[in-house]
Amino acid sequence: RPGTIAPEIALPDTKGDTIKLSSTRGNIVLLDFWAAWCRPCRIENPNLVKAYDLFHERGFTIYQVSLDRTKDAWITGIREDNLGRWIHVSDLKYWKSAVVPVYNIEQIPANFLLDKEGHIIASNLRGEELLNELNQIFN
Repeated sequence: RPGTIAPEIALPDTKGDTIKLSSTRGNIVLLDFWAAWCRPCRIENPNLVKAYDLFHERGFTIYQVSLDRTKDAWITGIREDNLGRWIHVSDLKYWKSAVVPVYNIEQIPANFLLDKEGHIIASNLRGEELLNELNQIFN
């Protein structure tokens, strides 16, 4: 819900290091749930790259949680969609991921835009909606 603090996530990145969502505090963060097998997610990924390119220098980052089943598929998706510049985490448990019930994820892509303190500002922003919201925040 908007205004509430996003629940903590602490999952391993592609190298196996656990990265906490709270480590992104101080930035405007897009918490994005996706998977390499998810066609709509892959279609949305270029919009995330665009948003990152436009706003990263001003304090925007992405914490992307994958619901993939295999590390190979996950890493291939990151590489193919040019997503390597931000944080990627996954427990590789598909829909049984620990984060799914915490965030009530029923379908992907799903995302939450967080303020610098970790409060949820908005959810499920896509394409131009995301860019418009970031424009309002940073201008």
